[in-house]
Order: sequence, then structure tokens, then C-alpha cells
Amino acid sequence: MMKTTVVIDGMMCGMCESHINEAIRKALNVKKVSASRKKKEAVILSEDSLDPVLLEETIRQTGYTPGEIHTEVYERKSLLSHITGEI
Repeated sequence: MMKTTVVIDGMMCGMCESHINEAIRKALNVKKVSASRKKKEAVILSEDSLDPVLLEETIRQTGYTPGEIHTEVYERKSLLSHITGEI
């Protein structure tokens, strides 16, 4: 699983976040996407790495400005690790 974080400029309200989330879900094969106007970013979980050019273009088409994109391997923590404090 991959976690992609993209900086997005121009989001002002909850509808902006929803607009970004919906556009990314429609354009890219993602498991989860969560945009935050306060953090000025969207965090995307996907099985594979996302095409950064397509991601940027998708955001631009919504009227917002994409910035830095950071991708890393995402490992979901198990419930057991939360209970025992292990990683």
C-alpha cells in the first residue's frame, strides 16, 4: 500500500475538500482520499504508486493549485500493535 501526500493551495471550505476528494477518486485508482483545507493537503492511500502528472492535472482541473507530492510505503498498523504498544 502506498501513501501519497500532495500539497494543495486554494481550498477554503468543506466543499473544497469534497470537490478535491471526488475528483481524485474519479481520476485515479485509490483506496482512500482525505483532503484538509487546514493542512492544505490531501492524503491518498492506493495499492500502487500514483502517476504524479495525472494527479497534478486532476487537481488543476478542479481549480486548485497542486504543490509538492510525497509518496511513501504505507503499512497499516494492526489492532494488536495498538493494544500491546508494539510496532
